Amino acid sequence: MAAAVKLAERGLFTVTRGNPRVGCLIVKDGQVVGRGWHEADGQAHAELNAIKQAGDAVKDSTVYVSLEPCCFEGRTRACTEVLAEHAVKRVVIGSRDPHPQVRGKGIDRLKELGLEVKLMGLPNAGMINPGLNLRYRRKRPLVRIKTAMSLDGRIAMASGKSRWITSSEARRDVQYWRARSGAIMTGIGTVLADDPHLTVREAEYASSQPWRVVLDSQGRFPATAAMLEDEARVIVVCGRDAHGASMPERVDVWHALTPRVELQSVLERLAEEGVNELLVEAGSELVGSFMANGLWDEMIAYIAPKLMGDGAKPVAAIRIEELAESIGATIKSQTIVGDDVRLVLHRRNGGE
Repeated sequence: MAAAVKLAERGLFTVTRGNPRVGCLIVKDGQVVGRGWHEADGQAHAELNAIKQAGDAVKDSTVYVSLEPCCFEGRTRACTEVLAEHAVKRVVIGSRDPHPQVRGKGIDRLKELGLEVKLMGLPNAGMINPGLNLRYRRKRPLVRIKTAMSLDGRIAMASGKSRWITSSEARRDVQYWRARSGAIMTGIGTVLADDPHLTVREAEYASSQPWRVVLDSQGRFPATAAMLEDEARVIVVCGRDAHGASMPERVDVWHALTPRVELQSVLERLAEEGVNELLVEAGSELVGSFMANGLWDEMIAYIAPKLMGDGAKPVAAIRIEELAESIGATIKSQTIVGDDVRLVLHRRNGGE
């Protein structure tokens, strides 16, 4: 099963919206005869790719698949039916698929078709798709906040200048987190101040570009924005009263039902459109809103060995009066990246 999960990881940067990342290994008489993974949304599923490689050897084999096989037909055939048609003897499954049309039904269907089934229920088999449970059960993607800060928790000078707090190595490291995300979100303040591209630039991360989502209650998004220079989707979410705002034709405009954009409704719509993991790269106000409302799951914090002083902007604009009200996190890893430290933190009592 570990090998099947490893195969699923090959879709880390290509399967970012819609379908989950899945790996599949086919074993016959103690020998691996087929390997496959889901390579991109809308393309053949992992099981089909492995069967294609195995050929006639698939008959009476054992299939190891990291996620429960699908049992309904969409853009591809149901994997349960394909496995049965190729006379697979046994299917070992890493974890259940949380998709409401599959959850447990794929296992039941395989048994109906006469296949032996074993569910291992391994946590690591599901961790390759950390946003999947959230998207189906909480109706929002996994929200991962990326910050670059000084030792005293500052992300920009009072003037707004923030280039560059961290090292070039840290900035390259960010590309990994962008590449695995279905979308990147920022606020209009960041767009007007920094004019970011928010793209994946490192060639090693062969990836379709993430969507860019800009929260812009007043409809101030500029026609000259750098993120319009490539073909990746740009979504600008405006407030209810910004209907008359002029937007570039290239932009996909979403209008909120309220004067100010509500984070929960935007997250729900992104989930509906298939975004599993959302990366937030924004200023103090937007980061503070996510944290204050408990709408975050992970934080990637790059900390530079420098002080910026109390006049600089904090990582999150949140007013907290009592220590008991502080927002806690659990450190999952700490890594030296160039001159900086990267912390990966998970929200306490957050996620699935």
